[in-house]
Amino acid sequence: MTDQPSTVYDLLVRQVEQRPDAEAMRYGELAWTWAQVSERVARGAAAQRAAGMHPGDRVATLDFNHPSWLEISLTCAQVGTTNVLVNFRLAPAEIEYVLNDSGAEVLFVGPEFAEVVAALRPRLLKLRRIVQVGGPADEYETWLDVEPDHLVHDADPENSVLQLYTSGTTGYPKGVVLAHRSTLAYCEHVAPEVDLRPGDSFLIAMPLFHIAGTATTLNSLAHGARIVVLRTPEPAALLDLLARERITHTFLVPALMGVIAALPGASDRDLSALRLMFYGASPMPMPVLRACMKVFPNMFAQVYGMTEACGATSMLGPAEHADTANEHRLLSAGKAITGVEIEIRDVNTEAPVPTGQVGEVWIRTTQLMSGYWNKREATAAAITEDGWYRSGDAGHLDEDGYLYLTDRIKDMIISGGENIYPAEIERVLAEHPSIADVTVVGVPDAKWGEVPRAVVVAAAGHTIDPAELLAHCRTQLAGYKCPKAVDVVTALPRNATGKILKKDVRAPYWANRAHNLV
Repeated sequence: MTDQPSTVYDLLVRQVEQRPDAEAMRYGELAWTWAQVSERVARGAAAQRAAGMHPGDRVATLDFNHPSWLEISLTCAQVGTTNVLVNFRLAPAEIEYVLNDSGAEVLFVGPEFAEVVAALRPRLLKLRRIVQVGGPADEYETWLDVEPDHLVHDADPENSVLQLYTSGTTGYPKGVVLAHRSTLAYCEHVAPEVDLRPGDSFLIAMPLFHIAGTATTLNSLAHGARIVVLRTPEPAALLDLLARERITHTFLVPALMGVIAALPGASDRDLSALRLMFYGASPMPMPVLRACMKVFPNMFAQVYGMTEACGATSMLGPAEHADTANEHRLLSAGKAITGVEIEIRDVNTEAPVPTGQVGEVWIRTTQLMSGYWNKREATAAAITEDGWYRSGDAGHLDEDGYLYLTDRIKDMIISGGENIYPAEIERVLAEHPSIADVTVVGVPDAKWGEVPRAVVVAAAGHTIDPAELLAHCRTQLAGYKCPKAVDVVTALPRNATGKILKKDVRAPYWANRAHNLV
């Protein structure tokens, strides 16, 4: 094959050519070489074709992390079909929507979700075949028990290979269509930052339905790194696996990192092989980051990205985390990676804004999605004619090109003509030891139109003192940015991917008033 792959399937071919007998993937006590993965993918291709699947058709996976995810995705790349990754945290009605919206004809389902699918089955309009993966009633190995088919579909780089669904904070999720072109571009662009090599081991602990799990798996494939799959990210098991399997790279979310760093004996484990621990997908409170950096020194890299860009678009690397002379950069999302342009545009005029001024983050890269599945208007609203993606995130660039994210544009509070970004306030409140969880929303005010209000969850063993919290904010924020009140709740509402549903937090305050609650 050529040095420049044109499809995701080419990535597998390259590994089989260069290191057929090297361990490619491990799942508990099970392991497969690249040659064995290739054989299983060829059998999967024969099974898909026998089931009547053709290029452009959709299959779907609904499961916790499992090696079959990579095999199915590579099979789709060989046959020309598309793997639709279903978020297992969705409610049954949302799972029904995703499967029907995508038009999936074959569904691979984990045993934990078999009953949900069985109940939905009469309403899944195009679904023709369900294959259970794993458990006592496993059907996946039988599915693969056919003669291998090595025929490879001559795919165009613009053909789709993966379809992931956005988190849907404002309604039903949108299907993000990722082509061979965008996935390969991602692997190429992050290569200088990630430094993955044959013989390295990447632990896949985050859900594979999420772009972080998807992108890091494909990047490991692209560079010949061993892929170690953890079914669910239980903290103690994860820490044990990092040490036992001599993991060199992994990606974790901040909340999980904080729990792992606090485990007894965490700093005593032999993690000498671990070179990079990526984090992202949600803000990292500074107290949590500092605690983690003590346990896992000189290995953190923060990434900022989105499903629509196939993963990371900016990165703050280990050297910048260790730069005590510029510690303020820990609040940034780093700088644009190779192959990615980032600009800040005025929300109203869409013109570029001066350095340091807040606006909407726009991104241009060959990593971008092909579009939203069957949603031309939504695609046109998200991507300009000259290829810029409107992220919906508010932020600014400093004079050195570091990106500082402020908030989602739709969450901005306009109080007396001043723009207030809740994330600034949330960052300050998260530093207070009495708070376990926090969000800030705009609430109606007769004088200013709306003002910020903090809604918090108390940390274990603590009692919230609203006056103390407000005083804490006044020491670090301009007066107009400070919340005018604090409400204490037992928990904050979240969607299936863990994002706080601010529209649900805002709703009671704006009942019977005109306000955008999406």
